[in-house]
Amino acid sequence: MAKERLLKEHKAGSLLVSLTAVVAGILAGCILLLVLGRNPMEAMRLIIHGSVSDPRRIGNTIAVATQLILIGLSVAFGYKAGLINIGGSGQMLVGGCVASLWAYYGQGIPRPLYLVIIVVSGAIAGGLWGFISGFLKAKFNVHEVVSCIMLNWTALWIIYETIPAFMVDPSVASRSASVPAAQSLRTPLLSQFFPRSYINWGIIIAIAMVFVIAFILNKTTLGYQLKAVGANRFCAEYAGIKVSRNIIISMTIAGALSGIAGVTYYCGYSNMIYRNQMPNEGFDGIAVALLGNCNPVGVFFAALFFAILKAGKGSLGAGAGIPPEIADTIIAVIIYFSATSVLFRRLWDRLFHGMYEKKLGKMNIKAAGPSSDVER
Repeated sequence: MAKERLLKEHKAGSLLVSLTAVVAGILAGCILLLVLGRNPMEAMRLIIHGSVSDPRRIGNTIAVATQLILIGLSVAFGYKAGLINIGGSGQMLVGGCVASLWAYYGQGIPRPLYLVIIVVSGAIAGGLWGFISGFLKAKFNVHEVVSCIMLNWTALWIIYETIPAFMVDPSVASRSASVPAAQSLRTPLLSQFFPRSYINWGIIIAIAMVFVIAFILNKTTLGYQLKAVGANRFCAEYAGIKVSRNIIISMTIAGALSGIAGVTYYCGYSNMIYRNQMPNEGFDGIAVALLGNCNPVGVFFAALFFAILKAGKGSLGAGAGIPPEIADTIIAVIIYFSATSVLFRRLWDRLFHGMYEKKLGKMNIKAAGPSSDVER
């Protein structure tokens, strides 16, 4: 029994499994480049150059990572309660739309108060969108994936009609008017370090949310209850935990995080909303959460990694004629390996167990050696 307990302790950690998925994805991309007759090392160099080679590119990479961090946290938070929040795109849209309306019609409000208002209003709008999915799941057992997908399209068509009614760009009917720089999340304080980049206050908010979500999940009763519901909702209900309430709370908070992501994107990074365009970040966040093992700190670093690939892929075509889609292929392979991480975990566990058993065998031989000599 002692040996079995020790073997259980020698298991692969989540960090090792995630790193294995990353390495496997990069190797797969390199193999694809070799098949295409391209230089893999040159491609990797161009990606790094395009994302972190100067302050402007670093700022843009951080700006891309901002939304990925928040959406990744949104997906991870829902997953802890056993829910799959695939509605990040719709939640981003409604959150960004409400914040943009404040930008157009809330001028004159002192800037510190104004920034608080647009972030909070975006969080409330996204939280309401998440609440609908949570309510349908808790009260009518409507699967959250179905409701989230439908709400994504509902949000898209609401925004489609809202833009021409309240904030259309007179020169381009397919998008909203640009949010004025003074009404956006961009700030000279950050721009002086990363000139001509899209970096904004959103990254500070995203980092703060990493700590807030980590605290909620690990240090509060709510976090314990959410994880209990995610582990086994029937056992949690038997233990006296209100499962329906926790499902609703989980999706509401997840939606609020996506709503804040919409604020940082449409009032910080892009500064405009296209009428018929669903933000891909809502789906990219699923990959970030998977790679980060749904851990807030893991989500942060996974978002930075994906942001480097996304921000740097434009240099592939310009630098060496390599299709930028190679970076997307690497991301897709990493997602696949992250989703099947149980295979890597089993592989590492088997390797660690074999090494530990071999070490125990050597220790037993050494321990038995002197006694055998005495007996002879």
